[in-house]
Amino acid sequence: MQLGDDDFTLFGLPARQALDRAELDARRRELQAQVHPDRFAHEGAAAQRVAMQWAVRVNEAYTRLKDPLSRATTLCALRGVAVDAERNTAMPAAFLMQQMAWREALEEAGSLAAVEALDAEMAAEEGKMQAELTRLLDEENNATAAAALVRALMFLARFRQDIENRLETLDPTR
Repeated sequence: MQLGDDDFTLFGLPARQALDRAELDARRRELQAQVHPDRFAHEGAAAQRVAMQWAVRVNEAYTRLKDPLSRATTLCALRGVAVDAERNTAMPAAFLMQQMAWREALEEAGSLAAVEALDAEMAAEEGKMQAELTRLLDEENNATAAAALVRALMFLARFRQDIENRLETLDPTR
């Protein structure tokens, strides 16, 4: 293992969007057991500091790999395409129109049931988009299209948070 290894190499996993979560979790436990600073207590402070760097590295990689959007962003970068969501907000016109329709639907949803129905619609849309993202990355190796889809999924995640906030407003017991 090298500190500079990409997350997939560090975990000994294939660089794919579709990952087995149980395998990822098991690899994390194995790596954490190998690099835990307590294992190096008898070797002194310097060895413990290095072990702490490794433990942090493993935790950061795990955090990126367990989240589908972070994993996709990492895969795109490994394939030479930056998602660059902070600066690149370009979206297809149809998706921009859909965003406006979803925002309008949320504004007009006057009942808990209406907001819950919109949330269910967004969950289904997110599932379709995630499946397409996996196909683009794992089957077509199309990081450019995948990066655009990651940006769309980031919008959807923010929008779903807005829906959740609205649900909490309508039903504070949530």
